[in-house]
Amino acid sequence: MKQLNQFGTLKINTSVDGHVHTRLCHHAKGEMEDYVLAALGKNLDEIVFLEHLERGVIYFESTWLSNDDFRYYHEEGIQLKEKYRGKIKVGIGVEVGYNPQQCHELKDFLQQYAWDRVGISYHFLKINDRFVNMVSRKKSNLDLMEEIGLDAIIEQYYRGLHAAVELLDGTMVCHLDAVSRHHPLINQCNERPDLIQQLLDAIAAKKMAIEVNTSGFAIRDEPFPGRRWLREAMARNIPLVAGSDAHRPDDVGRYFDRLKDYRV
Repeated sequence: MKQLNQFGTLKINTSVDGHVHTRLCHHAKGEMEDYVLAALGKNLDEIVFLEHLERGVIYFESTWLSNDDFRYYHEEGIQLKEKYRGKIKVGIGVEVGYNPQQCHELKDFLQQYAWDRVGISYHFLKINDRFVNMVSRKKSNLDLMEEIGLDAIIEQYYRGLHAAVELLDGTMVCHLDAVSRHHPLINQCNERPDLIQQLLDAIAAKKMAIEVNTSGFAIRDEPFPGRRWLREAMARNIPLVAGSDAHRPDDVGRYFDRLKDYRV
């Protein structure tokens, strides 16, 4: 799959938002149908819900769905598929947060439903009995990262995400560079390119896709991951999927216009 044209502009399907959330994850707003209507209003061809699955995480706030939430989520998703058939395609997916101590439980849960997409993330790292949230910018979380040691966290993150790719039946990797997202002392100088390249090789071998998460434009004026790793992904012919990571209906398809002209 060639994903770079002669001018160096990223080629990616921006008629599909492959990563949206709802109020069910406890840190977003809006019903599922609100997101579908927002996608219709932006003339998208498809929207894929990708709600959070975590197991064994102890954290001061819950950012994932309960078993009852997932039951409702899946039933509502099926109804929306039928209601909007012929107008927009609705996908029901799951964003699996890897936890090496709960891998069997995660795999068992994935078998309970039919998923249109299985995204793999590594949100919560357990180090010395404490969980560090890779996608939190709260000072308490950043201070904990520094206390534990940034090099140790970077290595565990990429090795853990690599293991998740090998062990879980995923179709896409989300937040590939989440560890370098918020802490100001983590950058390309210490983010372990050797481990990222090994991770990309594993993704390519499993024929998985990588999400191009447009929420990054609001944070660092480029998507997650950035140009460096997008080039590496394209060199391996890894498919790229556009995702807004919307947590409000208005965020569906956000910054997709910038992806159309994004140069790598």
